[in-house]
Formats: sequence, structure tokens, C-alpha cells
Amino acid sequence: MAYIDFLSTVHKSTKRDYVARVLERPKAEVAKIAKKFDVEYWDGDRTTGYGGYRYDGRWQKVAKAMADHYGLKAGDRILDVGCGKGFLLYDFTQVVPGVEVTGIDISRYAIEHAKEEIKDRVSVCNANRLPFADGSFDLVVSINTIHNLYAFDCFAALKEIERVGRKNKYICVESYRTEEEKVNLMYWQFTCEMFCTPEEWEWWFKLTGYSGDHSFIYFE
Repeated sequence: MAYIDFLSTVHKSTKRDYVARVLERPKAEVAKIAKKFDVEYWDGDRTTGYGGYRYDGRWQKVAKAMADHYGLKAGDRILDVGCGKGFLLYDFTQVVPGVEVTGIDISRYAIEHAKEEIKDRVSVCNANRLPFADGSFDLVVSINTIHNLYAFDCFAALKEIERVGRKNKYICVESYRTEEEKVNLMYWQFTCEMFCTPEEWEWWFKLTGYSGDHSFIYFE
């Protein structure tokens, strides 16, 4: 298991005013809306989620970096756990023509509004019980998803990712190293349930037998 940063360039491209975020609307109110993972979360205004989650190619450099690192080739099977609208999956098909992509997400809205080119490859499903046989995929990725689960579902999801991946796995989750980063995370997030330090996340990985790679998103 290795720490590999594929995401910081995407994460750091967003400017964040943490105090303004927590003051603009009551946090409990917007969290209840966001946790439905419906239209308000994906395509509502910025106070309840993405403020409109549309394809803009930002994930292509992430797909390219992963493809290069893991040596992906035509015929390899990729699963995205928490795929949203499938933008990363689409970009995998662009940087490695011939790969087979599959995605699952808890959000029916996201799946119904997935990118047209991969819409038939994504479905509504909970990460805690993946409907795939052992060792089905050459690469399993899960980006900014596992931390949205309660501890018991997080435990199950990590074991499921390990089970269905026959080769490479990669998980990225939110975390914090200082009290300042912890407060920023709490101010910024809408849907996080697992507030863990890097050491705690590594404890979870060991507990569940997760053997893949990982990285953390920090709110500096």
C-alpha cells in the first residue's frame, strides 16, 4: 500500500472561503439537503453542493496519471465506486481506448444524468455491497466517497473494494492533520461522516485488509 497523490491539482484549483461557507446558510439545513445527493447537490446552487456539476475535462489529467502509473491497457476493467456522473470513467476511455469501465453511485440523480457515452456502464448501488464477483477488476478507484459513509458502511465498503479488485486499487478521502484543517473541513463539507486523521485512516485500511494505494484531501 502506497501514498500516491493524483488529486491535489484538481483539489487546489478551487478557491475556498471557509468562514463565508459556514455563514451563508445554516449548516444543518444545507447538510440535510446535500445528503439526499439529488438535484440540489449536483446541479443546485453552490450553497448546497457543486453548484452545477458539468463535464469540463478536469478529470482527464487524473485518468492519464492513473493510467500511466498502473500501466492500464485496452481490455483492462476499471470500477469507480462513487462515480457520480461518470466523468472520470469517460476520461479513462479517452486516455486508454479499449478499457472497460463500470461505475456505481448511491445517487439516482447522478446516474440518470451521467455522461451519455458511458451511461450504460453506470448504475445505482451502495458501496457497502458491490454486485461483482471476487477479483473482477484490474483497477478499482474511489474518490471522495468513502468518507461520506458511517463507520459500519465504511468498514464494509473498504472490504468490498479489496474483494472485487484483483490487482490495483486507489482510494482518496478527506482528512486533517491540524486543528485548523479539521475546522476548515467541518466548515466546508456537506456530506462527510468519517472525520479521521491520516493515522486513523491507515488504521481503518489495516483493519479491513485494504491493500491498495491511497491519498488524502486536506483543507489547508
